[in-house]
Order: sequence, then C-alpha cells, then structure tokens
Amino acid sequence: MPTKNIAQITLISHYLCPYVQRAIIALTEQRIEFKRIDIDLANKPDWFKRLSPLGKVPALLIDEQTVLFESNAIVEYINDISGSSLLATDPLTRAKERAWIEFASATLNNIGQLYNAKTEAQYLNALSMLESKWCTLEKNLSGSTFFNGEHFSLVDAAFAPVFRYFDAFEKFAEFKFLSLCTHAASWRKTLALRPSVKTAVAEDYIPLLTAFVIQRNSYLGSLANNYLHKRR
Repeated sequence: MPTKNIAQITLISHYLCPYVQRAIIALTEQRIEFKRIDIDLANKPDWFKRLSPLGKVPALLIDEQTVLFESNAIVEYINDISGSSLLATDPLTRAKERAWIEFASATLNNIGQLYNAKTEAQYLNALSMLESKWCTLEKNLSGSTFFNGEHFSLVDAAFAPVFRYFDAFEKFAEFKFLSLCTHAASWRKTLALRPSVKTAVAEDYIPLLTAFVIQRNSYLGSLANNYLHKRR
C-alpha cells in the first residue's frame, strides 16, 4: 500500500527501547514515512539534549523547530495525523484503551526491575509482580485476535514490545505464566507475526538484548551468561 502523503518526520531512537518500538509500529501501521536516527543513551549527543527536555527516546522531529517527546504523546500524534484511527471513537472505550496502554507501561517497569535485580530474592519479587500483571491481563482478554477483537489498535502496539522481551528471556530463564495464561500466549504469537511488529527492531535484537542484560550484572544477567557459555 502507498505511504500517506505526509511530510517526512524523524524519529530519534535507541535500538532496544520498547517505547520506540511503539512509535515505529504506529508509524508503520498508519503507513507514514519516517527517518530513524539511533543514538547512544549512555553518551547522548548535545543536539539530542537540546531537543528532548527529559533526555529520553523516542523523540519525534516534526520539522526543524518542532519536536515531540514522550511516547504516548508521539503515538497519539501519529494516530491523529494519519487519517484513520487505531483508537476507538467511543469515549469510554477509548479511555479504557488508554488505561491498558498505561498498564503495558507498568509491565515494562516490572520487566526493568526483573533484569536489574541483583539478588535472587529481588528477581523473584519482580517475577511475582510480572506474574500478577499477566494474570490480570489474562482475565481481561476475550481470546480474540487482537486486544479489542479483530482490529489492531494502539493497545496491541503497546503490548508487542512487552511480549518481545521474552523472546530473549525464555532462552535462559523459566516463566511458567507465559504458557499458563493461554489468551495472552495466543495474542503474543499473533502480534509476533504482524509485519509492523517484526520490523520494529533489527534482526539482531535478541543477541543485542541478551548482551544488554548480561551487562547489567544482575541475577537474570548471570542466567543469560551461563546460557551463552553452555552454547559455546
């Protein structure tokens, strides 16, 4: 399908950032052409510090004078300029969708706690919080193709990067809730096959994420490191 006739915008990103993935998925789904620039968050360039008040990615350059920061604002802007919406038109349903997008962000915070946990006890605590999130999600899924039925939405764009973490983590750690929560498992498989989701990261995403986790010197990092040593 042709790209929509919208002036090209630039997405400032990091190759592992899940919030960047949300923006890329939305841009791809809405067929909006964009340029991507990856930066090193450990050594942020001065021009980026001037652009992003919070120093976070993603940041979206609309033109030389206009920049958007914060992923939710960026994704909703993308949605608004596209001419077709990935959010419901009904106010209540739309509000519920935004609430579940925030739930996805809270789940990402738990994932961060998981890969940063230094001790086994801290790791198990983060794992328990993640399991609780998954159970809550499972109770609110109907088993349909996407979150709201048969139509892809921004809720799907928010959860796809959440699920993708476990494509790497499952290789070196056990997460029983992933298979026990069957609706969530089915949704995860469906999203993994979505072209916009597949192309939101580079082909070497899993080894890059694994290396990142190992560098955290965390409990999960030690599991990842042991996994790699056994493969050699």
